[in-house]
Amino acid sequence: MTITAPGTPVPTTARPQHVPVAEQVRDGVVESVHYGSFIATDAAGRMLLTAGDPLARFYPRSSLKPLQAVAMLRAGLDLPGHLLALAAASHSGAPLHQDGARRILALHGTDETALENVPDLPYGAAERDAALRAGEGPSHLAQNCSGKHAAMVATCRVNGWAVAGYTHPGHPLQRLIAEVVAELTGEPLGPVSTDGCGTPLFAVTLRGMAAAFARLASAPPGTPEGQVASAMTGHPEQVAGEGRDVTELMRRVPGLLAKDGFEGLQLVGLPDGRGLAVKIADGADRARMPVAVHVLQHLGVDSGALAGLDRVPVLGGGRTVGSLHAVDLVTAG
Repeated sequence: MTITAPGTPVPTTARPQHVPVAEQVRDGVVESVHYGSFIATDAAGRMLLTAGDPLARFYPRSSLKPLQAVAMLRAGLDLPGHLLALAAASHSGAPLHQDGARRILALHGTDETALENVPDLPYGAAERDAALRAGEGPSHLAQNCSGKHAAMVATCRVNGWAVAGYTHPGHPLQRLIAEVVAELTGEPLGPVSTDGCGTPLFAVTLRGMAAAFARLASAPPGTPEGQVASAMTGHPEQVAGEGRDVTELMRRVPGLLAKDGFEGLQLVGLPDGRGLAVKIADGADRARMPVAVHVLQHLGVDSGALAGLDRVPVLGGGRTVGSLHAVDLVTAG
């Protein structure tokens, strides 16, 4: 597979044709509108529900992590469920997350000095406040991708690959990941960039990512895809953290696989083979879950289990005066 190096100029593409997907209403007045796109697919990959421009290419950011974890399992990585979930996580940086990343490294004879992710404070608000109160600064382990990076180091150790430079797109690990991402999404990879944590990032479509998450969520037990899905749904606190909406969604709906990503991304896979991908155009984190839940309700997922996740309260003087919620524009694909 030919992989274009990050930063290589690529032809300018047309701006995605996003549409209004969420609005914030304060006492009956719409004060903010979020544009975006989404797609839901069936077990055969056919479009079920769409809005906007689901075939425009975008960078899946941290929603790519479960696919990266599949590639690492195929390369021989073997981790217990809670640590495998951490390998696919954008964690909050709680002690259990940092200790888990440290454990992955220790199991493979190394430590955090091998990590090539960018040091950061914990991603979770409570965890970040606790770190600041304790006088702690940014670290490789606290950064929200440390589980993935620890697993990448471990995969290199298992295969005898060089650990130094494991984030380079030409490294054997990253070439394998690119092949697996293309396979699971069912489409050729577009331009390659670099994610915030330093690993290669491939431009794909919402349809491709929805299909990939559907494949993971419905995969037979014991397969790499099935192992990743089982680990994430069995340990949602590792995938995100306490108080995070992704953790709550997986706890409420058995078998539902969910992963968020920076720049307004929400991916969902259902055990019956349906998939969902949401992209908020302006990158707003607050709109992705209400839109995803709105589509899940249209797909027949138990509305009772989703209660409260479909809107974000708008406060005025300490009381609720409105909400941020999805715009009802679901159309059949």
